[in-house]
Amino acid sequence: MAAGKSRRRTALRSLRSQLLARTLLILALLLVLIGFLQYFLMKDFLYRSRADAMGAQLGSIPADLLIKDSQEKRGSSTPQEGSNRRDDRPGPFLFWPDMSLASIGKDGTFLSLSSENGLTPPRLTTQQYNSMQQNRRMRHGYQLLTDAQGNEQLVVFRPLGPPDRSSGLLQMGVSTTSMQEQLINQLRTFILLSLIALAIGLALMLPVLRRTLVPLSRMVEAVKRIDAGNLAERFDAEQGQYEVDRLAVSFNGMLERLEHSFAAERELQMQMRRFIADASHELRTPLTSIHGFLEVLLRGAASNPKQLQSALESMYGESKRMNKLVSDLLLLAKLDRTPELKLEDMSLDTLLLAMKPQLLMLAGKRRVIFDMTAGVRVLAEGDKIKQVMLNLFHNAVQHTDMERGVIHVNLSAGKKLADIQIRDNGPGMSKEQLERIFERFYRGDESRTRSSGGAGLGLAITQSIVEAHGGKITAASTKGEGSVFKVALPLAGAV
Repeated sequence: MAAGKSRRRTALRSLRSQLLARTLLILALLLVLIGFLQYFLMKDFLYRSRADAMGAQLGSIPADLLIKDSQEKRGSSTPQEGSNRRDDRPGPFLFWPDMSLASIGKDGTFLSLSSENGLTPPRLTTQQYNSMQQNRRMRHGYQLLTDAQGNEQLVVFRPLGPPDRSSGLLQMGVSTTSMQEQLINQLRTFILLSLIALAIGLALMLPVLRRTLVPLSRMVEAVKRIDAGNLAERFDAEQGQYEVDRLAVSFNGMLERLEHSFAAERELQMQMRRFIADASHELRTPLTSIHGFLEVLLRGAASNPKQLQSALESMYGESKRMNKLVSDLLLLAKLDRTPELKLEDMSLDTLLLAMKPQLLMLAGKRRVIFDMTAGVRVLAEGDKIKQVMLNLFHNAVQHTDMERGVIHVNLSAGKKLADIQIRDNGPGMSKEQLERIFERFYRGDESRTRSSGGAGLGLAITQSIVEAHGGKITAASTKGEGSVFKVALPLAGAV
């Protein structure tokens, strides 16, 4: 029972049912409007046609006879026995039972000419008759009046006698009962035809709507097949219905965005797991080393000055390295959030020239070539740009030979960007290494020890700093020829 009610509620809420109901409602309202208009227009047409016919009928009656008959009826106040009682005769005209005839004198005197053979004529006031005789326009058309018995009559008027010497008005009326019955019969016929039209429309609309909503039903079925593991499903965007096609295009765009979001989330989760594993591994190594040295000291090595000094120096080196690793991780965490940089308009070439002694000291015996364009100004934080240069230069130093190494530091400016290049003649990197060079804890040279190769966070920190300044860092390399790192920063005042 409950399932049946639920299905009925679902059917009533369905788009097909609502479209069908609203279409039939609009059609029914239009038919009702047409019925009312037809009724009133047909009523006016029938009344006017009958009024014209009555006017022609009055025009065919001899005016002299009407005047004579009217005068005789006015002159005979009481009937006399044995005489020819004219008012007992039906008169010279034949009246139908649903018609009335009356004459109105110039003074407004009203006289019925059909009360014995037809309907009782309805009567207006003397003032209305006098106004009608004075104003010819009031005699045109027809009027609907009610007689003493309560019957509605359609009444027309015409002058009694020639228009130039009229002796009053002639009034003819006819019952509207037959015309009302004709209108009602016609209205019943229209209602019956309207119901038949609605039934036929219902029978035709059901399959048409069902066929029209087929593309929408297909989309519903396709949506049911979509889940988090199946976002590659796409809808047909050319089904011949503009609105459905737009909906399909919107759904396809949404699915594409969802697919990219899920892929990015999966990649982020993998990177997070890899990052946690790498960070744990990097922190475990110095902690294990410190723990080992402490065990050696507890076993008696502390009494040996030589072993004690060696253990203390090793623990100091490991703690220093662990401290740098934690500092780098904290810096990356800050850069991952919205970084708060203290930007200022600064000369980039002046900054690099100020760093030249420090860079030469880091290079050792390697050859360093500086090629810088003067007057390059950027909006940046000086300390962060120094860290970028030190990280990139230190990376070049680590990957070049002590004796034959050559490092180029170039600075140039375009229309909107300042370009910094750090080029070396080291062994270069493969394509796979270039794709991962900016990943956290990634070492391009796996043979390097952690003490000499670092934790693999320098380039990741460099990329975060450059991007925080609105810039971009890229790397290119040729195996056996060396690598080049390019940093592009927006110029001060550039839009």
